[in-house]
Amino acid sequence: MEANFRWALITAIAPVAWGTNYFVTHEALPAGHPLWGAVFRALPAGLLLLLIRRELPSGAWWWRSLVLGTMNMGAFFALVYVSAQLLPTSVASTIMATSSVAMMLVAWALLGERPGTRSWAGAGLGCAGVCFLLLGGVTSVNWWGVAASVAAMLMSSFGYVLTKKWGTDTGVLTVTSWQLVGGAVAIAPFALLVEGAPPALDAPALGGFAYVTTVATAGAFAAWFAGLRRLSAATVGLIGLLNPATGVLLGTLIAAEPLTLRQAAGLALILTGILLGRRTPSTPKRSEQPKNLLTL
Repeated sequence: MEANFRWALITAIAPVAWGTNYFVTHEALPAGHPLWGAVFRALPAGLLLLLIRRELPSGAWWWRSLVLGTMNMGAFFALVYVSAQLLPTSVASTIMATSSVAMMLVAWALLGERPGTRSWAGAGLGCAGVCFLLLGGVTSVNWWGVAASVAAMLMSSFGYVLTKKWGTDTGVLTVTSWQLVGGAVAIAPFALLVEGAPPALDAPALGGFAYVTTVATAGAFAAWFAGLRRLSAATVGLIGLLNPATGVLLGTLIAAEPLTLRQAAGLALILTGILLGRRTPSTPKRSEQPKNLLTL
């Protein structure tokens, strides 16, 4: 039980970091370059983790890295970049929270992880909170941004479960590095064809990408995949509801976005859903449990 709680805390690093990413993207990164933004985010993070692990793919992992990298990083980052530029921080981050339900359904179909009653109830409350946050406190919504955010949510939910299914025999940091590099390689040609030469980056953009690369990408994805390996997809999906809570609070505290009573009720529902839906997952074999994140 103590080990599961520890892995839940490690997993929580990811949605909190991702919640801050919407604000950084919206405020510091150059608009109009979502594809290059995805490359700048994924490639340095992947190379950083690859430098730590120093292990190249072999066999099926060459094509798996490209597939998972495109779904979880390359195309996903581009879509998130678009949504962050077109939507308020609160709206963009809350749409992604519906992945809690999507991950449960995909894991049920692909892994046989049938969600329990508490998981469904927690997801229901969480999604109700998402609706409260999405519908309240925003005067207008760019529906292209909504479409980009929904596509990113569905694609990544499927990719996360595939990573859980395929990555059981390979270290988490290793698999994460391969996906990040694979995603950057997959999206770079499209960035060059569609957006032309890479954009010039000023000091705020460089600082923003430094944060996004190290904290909101390399660190966050390592924590997320570590938790996904040790916990059920339903549990991890519910922990992901911390993403909108972080996004809304940052939007209110830093960007001066209004926090209405309806949004406050949504936050309360989300936190209640996380607590209600948290269940004790099956414990992996002792030999599969690393002592710390760096040994993954």
